[in-house]
Amino acid sequence: QVQLVESGGGLVQTGDNLRLSCVASGRTFDGYAMGWFRQAPGKEREFLAAITWTAGVPYIADAVKGRCTISRDRAKNTMYLQMNILKPDDTAVYYCNADKELRVVTTTTAAYWGQGTQVTVSS
Repeated sequence: QVQLVESGGGLVQTGDNLRLSCVASGRTFDGYAMGWFRQAPGKEREFLAAITWTAGVPYIADAVKGRCTISRDRAKNTMYLQMNILKPDDTAVYYCNADKELRVVTTTTAAYWGQGTQVTVSS
C-alpha cells in the first residue's frame, strides 16, 4: 500500500525559508512522478511543483517559480520542496502526491496523496 507522509511544516515568519519533505513507501516509484500542492483556507488546491522520480526532471508552477525548488533522493525515497522568502499568502496545508503520469501529478486527480503538513507564515 502506497503511503506518502509529509513533514517540515510549522509556524515561520515572513522572509523565512522552509524545506518540506515527503517520504514515500509501499512500492518502487521508478517511472512515477511526484508533486506538491497546497490548499489555503477557502481556496482550491493549487499545484506548486512536480518531479519525475527516475530522471529527477523538475517542473515549477509559474506562481512560485523563483521561490521554490523541488528535488528528490531516490535512496531515501524522499521528495523535498524548498520554499524561500515565505509570505503570509503562503500559509496553507501542503500536500505531496504521486502518480504514474507526470501530467496527472499536476492535477488533483493524482492517485496517491499524503495527509498534508500545515505551514503558517506570520507577518
